[in-house]
Amino acid sequence: MSLPEFKRVLLKLSGEVLMGDQQFGIDPAFVLELAKEVKAAKDSGLQICLVIGGGNIFRGMAGAAQGMDRAQADYMGMLATVMNALAMQNALEQLGVQTRVQSAVQMDQVCEPVIRRRAERHLEKGRVVIFAAGVGAPYFTTDSGAALRAAEMRCDALLKGTSVDGVYDADPKKDPAATRFETVSYDKVLADNLKVMDASAVALCRDNDIPIVVFSIREQGNLARVLAGEGVQTIVGKEG
Repeated sequence: MSLPEFKRVLLKLSGEVLMGDQQFGIDPAFVLELAKEVKAAKDSGLQICLVIGGGNIFRGMAGAAQGMDRAQADYMGMLATVMNALAMQNALEQLGVQTRVQSAVQMDQVCEPVIRRRAERHLEKGRVVIFAAGVGAPYFTTDSGAALRAAEMRCDALLKGTSVDGVYDADPKKDPAATRFETVSYDKVLADNLKVMDASAVALCRDNDIPIVVFSIREQGNLARVLAGEGVQTIVGKEG
């Protein structure tokens, strides 16, 4: 399965990546390193949308598991993604990259509301657009938010930067015999519950024919290699 040439991509980062080597929160030095990766990708001529999870600060499902009301916990998780988006915006702008944060939960003092045509204009002007607060409703993950924004902005691919270097048939952290897929179909991901992204996000990408590229963002320079068609990655598409 070969990828099309990219013009516009959505990069989804897990919130945990922003912790660096810490156990919690945001490591500004590591966020700056991530921002350098994003800048290098943008400097290659790409239009870039970003979605960042909130698991380094608060994860709604974890709060619900401990007895919190699920909707309330999810709203707290959305606010965590806004904090991460502002941290990434700060790091990118330190590097001279113009950036706009758009939040699905309106908070005019710190960022714009999500307005698709405005986001399109920002991308055309060479700005990076960071979408925060998921889809703006509880019971949806930031994976679903990323898939929604990728479809809405007509992105050529959804790149998922995580702590592992692709999609495996088992959890590689628990099973040393786990095998990594080079390519895998949307349907196999859903049927085998391969934990790439949640099912609604994978289905949304499938229905809109948006390939999902899973790779490790922790390896320096890996984003550029993946965009060049190199590097270690798993491509999720129509054919496995």
